Amino acid sequence: MRALDAARASGLVRAGEPLLVMLSGGADSVCLLDVAATLGADVSALHVNYGLRDGADEDEELVRDLCLRYGVVLYAERVELAAAAGEGNVQAEARDRRYALAERHARGDYAAAHTASDQAETVLYRLAVSPGRRALLGMEPRRGRLVRPLLEATREDTVAWCRSRGLEWTEDPSNAERRFARARVRHDVLDALRELNPAAELNIARTAALLRDESAVLESLAAEHLTGGAALQLATLRAEPPAVARLVLRAAAEREGVALAVGDADAILALDDRGTRAIDLSGGRALVEYGTVRFTGEGAATAPEGVRLAVPGEADFGDWAVSAALGGYGDAVLDAAALGDVLTVRAWRDGDRMRPLGLGGSKSLQDVFTDRKVPRELRRTLPVVEAENGEIAWVAGAEVVGEDFKAREGQPTVALSARRRRP
Repeated sequence: MRALDAARASGLVRAGEPLLVMLSGGADSVCLLDVAATLGADVSALHVNYGLRDGADEDEELVRDLCLRYGVVLYAERVELAAAAGEGNVQAEARDRRYALAERHARGDYAAAHTASDQAETVLYRLAVSPGRRALLGMEPRRGRLVRPLLEATREDTVAWCRSRGLEWTEDPSNAERRFARARVRHDVLDALRELNPAAELNIARTAALLRDESAVLESLAAEHLTGGAALQLATLRAEPPAVARLVLRAAAEREGVALAVGDADAILALDDRGTRAIDLSGGRALVEYGTVRFTGEGAATAPEGVRLAVPGEADFGDWAVSAALGGYGDAVLDAAALGDVLTVRAWRDGDRMRPLGLGGSKSLQDVFTDRKVPRELRRTLPVVEAENGEIAWVAGAEVVGEDFKAREGQPTVALSARRRRP
């Protein structure tokens, strides 16, 4: 059936290799758990109970029974969301906390059960609220250790698979609540498109995949202009295909923490290259000086002074309150013995390197920030936590943990948390 074929063809589920399935109890995630087990992966599961609605405990019980049936390890976590008390976006915080827990528990990759139906919703929603090429690219099959093996299967396919295998699943009633924008796209827009063509979701998802492949080619061409530190020349950019020129300018702007809106790149390319011209942009300016283009960011924050953090204890670092607690839960849970009794909280320094959990090697913090899409102007304000031995153990904001500090089963742990203080 298509769900199994899609997962197999993705190459993201491999026999004998560890895979943590984020298991909500819905048909998509139940299908993914069964398909991953069928394909021979070394499966474990993560279920996060936010306690936000009636039936949450029943969902957890169903998931426990399912994992017991398969003989897979289940990490069942209960999380309280600050946003549930009116302090932010509930769905965004839930997603971020879920992925942070997956990063902690996964021994290899961790899988989300996003389908072609979710991909179609994502593309349509992004296109409606943020026009531009990136809106059409949708969700990546892989982002770091996060994988999505079911992007070539629809929601109908996962339900059909569960029925064929005699599997039970739960239905989240919030998926039908039209107060959420995604629900309106799902039930109003996609339902109408299915009337035109039953394969509408797959067509949209496959188009996004094709555009992502083509985008990779364009971005590689654009990257050639940004290597070696050479200044950007308007005349050179104008000689390129417009798509490449726009991508070069966008990448150069993002390096300085400047955002280009739709039309900004074309406006820069149209500037007179005689003398000096400038355009105000979101987060900074574009300057053209005698044909040379450069971007300047605005409002870059000053790096705070480093502070000591006792375990257990709390410390103020710039706009952040950083805490370390013995045991329990936090933004990151690390091995107590590896950390030591006194930590250092400091800003990122040029040349900083660490060994991110699951990567299998070292990486510069600059590359980590780029991978996690941390804005350049924020990077030197984020708390970098050093262990007593001077190694980087955790970076708040980027949510990356050092390999040498991962929690060990049955051993004492330290829960690290970082919160921005309100002005």
